[in-house]
Amino acid sequence: MEMGGKATNAMPIISKLFCSSSQVVLVVRRRPRVINGGGFVVTDSSQTVVFKVDGCGVLGTKGELIVRDGDGGALLLIRRKGGVVQALSIHGQWKGYSFDYEGLQKLGTQNWDFEINGYFPDRDCSIVDSKGNIVAQVGVKKEVDEFMGSKDLYHVVIKPGIDQAFVFGVIAVLDYIYGESTRC
Repeated sequence: MEMGGKATNAMPIISKLFCSSSQVVLVVRRRPRVINGGGFVVTDSSQTVVFKVDGCGVLGTKGELIVRDGDGGALLLIRRKGGVVQALSIHGQWKGYSFDYEGLQKLGTQNWDFEINGYFPDRDCSIVDSKGNIVAQVGVKKEVDEFMGSKDLYHVVIKPGIDQAFVFGVIAVLDYIYGESTRC
């Protein structure tokens, strides 16, 4: 699906402050657990830090993540309890349910707002809304993948009007589910 174009309506979930009127491309750099406690840093084209995700290596609490804005302010606390992943924001609460980490089982009814298409560990997936529209696309440039040989640096293309903080909350959950930089 087309990722370009102008948004007619913002779709804030965390805050309208994180919705842009144009398409945004952000770069994600994973932090090593042994050096910086894990997690990842999100920058824009000017190398300005837009978001940070701190994993348990920073927080010292297993099963918890914090999504922060570029200034370090906490936006989301994400915690795992049993089979449920809970995300608590400053302004409200939303829950994501992880029924099958391998993606083999789908929900019988379509009572979801967003789903993931593709495979996150390969950095080749999309966040899709319930109408089938791609709201964000995760990818790795071929040159970077060939040069680095790892998935520690990747980009996320976010459609106009979509809440970027929400997108990185979803990516933090995916990172945790697949046992990557946010998990201890």
